[in-house]
Amino acid sequence: MTNQYHLIIGNKNYSSWSMRGWLTMDMVGAKFTETVVPLFRDDTASILKSLSTAPARVPVLKHGDRLIWDSLAIVEYMYEQYPRSGLWPMDQDKRATARCLCAEMHSSFAAIRSVVPMNIRGRRTITPSSYLMSDINRIKEIWSECLEKHEGPFLFGEYCAVDIFFAPVVTRLRTIEFDCGELQSYCDAVLSHPSVKKWCDDGEGESWIIESSE
Repeated sequence: MTNQYHLIIGNKNYSSWSMRGWLTMDMVGAKFTETVVPLFRDDTASILKSLSTAPARVPVLKHGDRLIWDSLAIVEYMYEQYPRSGLWPMDQDKRATARCLCAEMHSSFAAIRSVVPMNIRGRRTITPSSYLMSDINRIKEIWSECLEKHEGPFLFGEYCAVDIFFAPVVTRLRTIEFDCGELQSYCDAVLSHPSVKKWCDDGEGESWIIESSE
């Protein structure tokens, strides 16, 4: 099996799932190449199909003949490749909880996904509806409980997969200029992390525009 990894992602300004895959690769220290595919264009699907036989979505990780086409699957795959990377907490109880929280983020929070599309360089003020606030309140509950239990600065003390999965949420809350109160220190820690900062800088420098996410 080759040691070469290639990650196919969408626009860094807009693609939250791509962000999770990229942050995972960066955290474990894997050497990888990347291809950025502009999303929501007439040729997006054909470009993705030309790059891999996986379903036409991002991110997709290519490792030799293997294709891993889901962000959570990429986390688990890279944890197997780099078990001492800190991607998951070393403690089994913490690791179980961390996996549950990533799975919840992966499958839930439809309101914040639909109402607040990720737009790293965007800023707009909104009055959150009860629909949106139900998601935000659950997110705040998760963050508060983790930070109190593990004493920060990240959700399990040290930066790990859970912070990677919530990083796009942090950018969404910044986009709508939401007042996170006492949780702002956590948001600042995430946004200041070198990997997250690199991704955000790249996203802000992109020229592509997706009107539906502006």
